[in-house]
Amino acid sequence: MRTSLLTASIALALGVARLAAQVTAAPPPPPPPPPPTLAQLGMIIYPAKEQTKEQQAADEAACTQWAESQTGLKLQAGKVNTDSAAQAAQQKTAEATQGAAVAGAARGAVAGAAIGAIAGDAGTGAAIGAAAGAMGGRRAKKGAEAQAAQAGAQQAEAQNQQAVDTFKKAAGACLEGRSYSVK
Repeated sequence: MRTSLLTASIALALGVARLAAQVTAAPPPPPPPPPPTLAQLGMIIYPAKEQTKEQQAADEAACTQWAESQTGLKLQAGKVNTDSAAQAAQQKTAEATQGAAVAGAARGAVAGAAIGAIAGDAGTGAAIGAAAGAMGGRRAKKGAEAQAAQAGAQQAEAQNQQAVDTFKKAAGACLEGRSYSVK
């Protein structure tokens, strides 16, 4: 019995050692892309006092840091996640229009009952009106959600552009203070 326990313990230890050797550490995530340059933001910078390329690069780096400290914005690579903004706006609208189909059905039933009463069968008219109203309510809900998604994406893009413009103004003011012509 002792021998079989010892053999089982050794086999278990060897199995764990082999498993540990097979497990590899996850590779580190790739480094983030470098932030865009001021030129990549669309700024045209001319060395008005014949500054060297090295001096201009140093001044641009210093003005980028200054603009970050003044605006609270961080210059970084990437793009605006308009999908998240669109989904958030769409979800908010979906919650706000939760009862659109039910309300549409109720309105349709009332209208259908009135029309059915004129035709002689208020019950059938109400049922037809309720079905039509529910479909219209669902269609209106979907349309409102699509519009909200588009508006959310556009708002995110506009806010990002406003932030970029603010950053460019700050960096431009710094560069002009260092005798560069900036457009």
